[in-house]
Formats: sequence, structure tokens, C-alpha cells
Amino acid sequence: MKERLTLDGDSQPFWKTKTLEQLSPEEWESLCDGCGRCCLIKLEDEDTSEVYTTKLACSMLNVRTCQCKDYANRFSKMPDCLQIDVKRARELKWLPPTCGYRIVDEGRDLPWWHPLISGSPETVHQAGIAVSSFAMSEKRVKEENYWRYIIPDLSTEEQQAAPEQPRQRKERVASSGRSR
Repeated sequence: MKERLTLDGDSQPFWKTKTLEQLSPEEWESLCDGCGRCCLIKLEDEDTSEVYTTKLACSMLNVRTCQCKDYANRFSKMPDCLQIDVKRARELKWLPPTCGYRIVDEGRDLPWWHPLISGSPETVHQAGIAVSSFAMSEKRVKEENYWRYIIPDLSTEEQQAAPEQPRQRKERVASSGRSR
């Protein structure tokens, strides 16, 4: 789990004062919101080079938590795993507009649900940005059937997803005791 990078009372957060090239490795890692969208399997049309996103997640992704099962060794265990660096953050068209790297590079503010703002890795799930609500492991599907799991472009859905922080309800809601 990423630790929240703290600021003193007079400082601007690093993502407002630095370019992607200026970030330390710790700052770079903290910009990842943990949504898991990078880890969804993409299919490229050989004729048009168009890239389609599926709801199938890399077998290394825990789809419930959206965390890599072996982050430190992911490149040796999954040779087609891409390390997102400055160049790729700018070139990969399939990175969602909610991606922290893209947001900082474009000079936008991080949204309320980003763990650097909220202080919690859970808000990316609460806002509906994380893939935990719809993704499934690629291990459950034969590769020749991946095309059946193509999903609509996520960037259009993100424009509607949790544009601002939800207001806290003042009334207490009883739990059914069921695990969801």
C-alpha cells in the first residue's frame, strides 16, 4: 500500500510544482491511483492498429483490490507487462484521462478520489474508477475468446463517474450484515 506523501503547511503538493521528468521514484509511484485500468488486457486490430480494452485483467492483478500480486517481479513473470514511464505516459492513448500521470502532465488537479488527495486507497473504488466492479482474470478465458470481453471506451464513462466528492449522509444506515 502506498503511503500518503505529506506536506508542510506552506508547500504546494509536488504534482503541482514538478513535471513528470522531475518526480522522484516515490513521487512517481504515488501518482498511480491503483485503479487497475493499465492492467486490463488490450487487443489491437492488426488492420487498423485500433486498440480495444477488455474487461479481462492480467492474471497478476488481484481484481478485488486492484493490486499486483507480485509487483516487484511483475516484469519477469509477465513479459508483456509495460512499465509506465514518462514517454509511455504521454504516448499511450489507452491510458485513461483519470490516470494520475496524464492529469499531472496536462496540468490538471488530481480528483478528490485520488489517494494523494483523499489519503485513502479506497476512494478510487468508491468513486467507481477502479476496475474491481467489473474486471475478471484472464485466466478464466481462452485467448481466442478475449474479443468477446471488449468493453466500451472507458474515457466516456469517466466523464460521468463521480465528478465531485459525495456528500456525507447524516443519517445512520443499518447494515444487513452481508458481505458484498
